Amino acid sequence: MAKGTLYLIPTPLGDSPLEQTLPAGTATIADRLQHFIVENGKTARQHLKWLNVGTPLRELQLAELNEHTPPTALDALLQPLLDGTDVGLMSEAGCPAIADPGANLVRLAHRRGIPVKPLIGPSSILLALMASGANGQRFSFHGYLPVDANERKQALQTLEKRSRQFDEAIAFIETPYRNNQMLETLLQTCAPATLICSATDLSTATEQIVSRCAGEWPKQKPDLHKRPTVFVLYAKT
Repeated sequence: MAKGTLYLIPTPLGDSPLEQTLPAGTATIADRLQHFIVENGKTARQHLKWLNVGTPLRELQLAELNEHTPPTALDALLQPLLDGTDVGLMSEAGCPAIADPGANLVRLAHRRGIPVKPLIGPSSILLALMASGANGQRFSFHGYLPVDANERKQALQTLEKRSRQFDEAIAFIETPYRNNQMLETLLQTCAPATLICSATDLSTATEQIVSRCAGEWPKQKPDLHKRPTVFVLYAKT
């Protein structure tokens, strides 16, 4: 029996129109699927409605995969694919398996010989890097930095040194309600010539991107409180 295909279906980063976010082909594939693996059922149903999926939501099979899912449960999630059924994998926002627990499932799918098909859609990390002006030839993503103020400062100093040494752009995120504190720490910690970018509410009507050297940032800083933001630093050589 031929195995099903695991489709990686991007979702919106915020309140943005479908036609401005995904190509028609991505929505068409999502529309024909009956099985989905999602981070959160409630959010996934909202995304499927946004995708204009024709099948009534109550008739779709949704299985959850999040940070609390034990590794031993992954094989069961893949069983429909092993039985020949195509399945869609969806993240809470953006591209699945990027800074997302879906990566573990994708890795296991490859080991089980299941075809994996990534579909086109928004990635906040890549959009931020594109808009930052930092080095797009060499970059890395570091997820969340430490919460403790001293540890966070030390982490930024280490990343800035790495960026300068390897001519590398460094991207990371913060819990949205701590974004303003992160921006202040960045501007106070980094050298005046280090590029600091905050890319906020990407792909939405309230999108706001500021990318300046630390010593040139405007005194009127953007209010990033509770707004999804990707930070990028680049210590230019």
